[in-house]
Amino acid sequence: MLTFDFITLLIYIVHLILQILSIFFVLCVKTMFSVESVRSDFPILSSEVNGKSLIYLDNAATAQKPDCVIQAVNQYYRKENSNIHRGVFYLSEQATTAYESTRDLVADFLSAEKSSEIIFCKGVTEGINLVANGFSRSILKEGDEVLISEMEHHANIVPWQIACGQTGAILKIIPVLEEGSLDMDAYKSLLSEKTKLVAIVHVSNALGTINPVKEMIALAHAQDIPVLVDGAQSAPHMEIDVQDLDCDFFVASGHKLFAPTGVGMLYGKESWLERLPPYQSGGDMIEKVDFGGTTYKGLPGKFEAGTPNISGVIGLRSAIHYLNDLDRFGASTHEQSLLGKATAALNEIDGLRIIGTTRNKASVVSFVFDEIHAHDVGTFLDAGGISVRTGHHCTMPLLKRFKVPATARASFSFYNNESDVNALIEALHKMKVFFG
Repeated sequence: MLTFDFITLLIYIVHLILQILSIFFVLCVKTMFSVESVRSDFPILSSEVNGKSLIYLDNAATAQKPDCVIQAVNQYYRKENSNIHRGVFYLSEQATTAYESTRDLVADFLSAEKSSEIIFCKGVTEGINLVANGFSRSILKEGDEVLISEMEHHANIVPWQIACGQTGAILKIIPVLEEGSLDMDAYKSLLSEKTKLVAIVHVSNALGTINPVKEMIALAHAQDIPVLVDGAQSAPHMEIDVQDLDCDFFVASGHKLFAPTGVGMLYGKESWLERLPPYQSGGDMIEKVDFGGTTYKGLPGKFEAGTPNISGVIGLRSAIHYLNDLDRFGASTHEQSLLGKATAALNEIDGLRIIGTTRNKASVVSFVFDEIHAHDVGTFLDAGGISVRTGHHCTMPLLKRFKVPATARASFSFYNNESDVNALIEALHKMKVFFG
């Protein structure tokens, strides 16, 4: 009897182990990254340009949209269209639930402590302007300093120029080294009791450089200096944990995260968001209006005046669900593989020079030719159906630092494949022959 019970127990344990392994296998198969599988999710990738199959390599400017996002926006306008927060009827309640549930989803996506720390905005540009406006009105004064870097996007330069111009504060610049990384020694020396904010890009849109923002935040916080992180390029390529970074503000744009244009997110620590005044005023950010005075809503409503981009937020919800179901580690590994392949091949082309050669990069590579202007490069590639960005990439001071007027930039997403890289390299070789 004891032997029988032992055998029965052993069979049960083996059966249980097999069930667990089966479930694990199914989950792995479901989430394992496959580039050809994800390509089928993006309908635009099957289109043609100039009679050639589209090869889209301008993901740093905006990412393509999976079919689920397109369908979510379509569904909203076809069957759910209504304003939010103001109606007690069915459609309004449905739209409000969808909108606010996205806020919870974004908070989880960024690992924020509270969903009320998530402010919806048009994108990174508006998010930075919101913070800059608040600092100029309530924090900065003459002689204070704001610290940014030489590699910032214009959206993280101009708002601070305006804020400093309005208050008499001084804008200080962290220089960039020849390989495209930040001069960290200079950064440490620039931090002082006069510094009231550090605003730094996480990943350079022009170079692909991944900055050591966690270290930079720790150094700033050691002197009680808040930090804003521009995550426009990092959020699409890596998992973000704002609590682990310990940043005070983090901004990201939906359209780079495979969501619609015109929607984005600002994360701010509750203490800082409470301290800053409203950015815009009007409907939906008020608690009570009287000619004798107005009281504002608490967070996050205080910063969301007017009818928002409801369909964009609903599209953002679908995009984040899509990313959450993706093997993001596998996707990132694939992107890095494409970057490595492209970098090695570009370095073999005579007369071509890569701008930004630091080892710690996201999947962005910018380059110039000795004798061919970047715009001519872009035009030639477009004739073959290959989309790359040419110009200054909204980083004019950075390109001035490298003494080039423009670069050609290829930026990869997880839906690009090795054939895309091969086509780019082959086209560049043909272009060299064409231009002699």
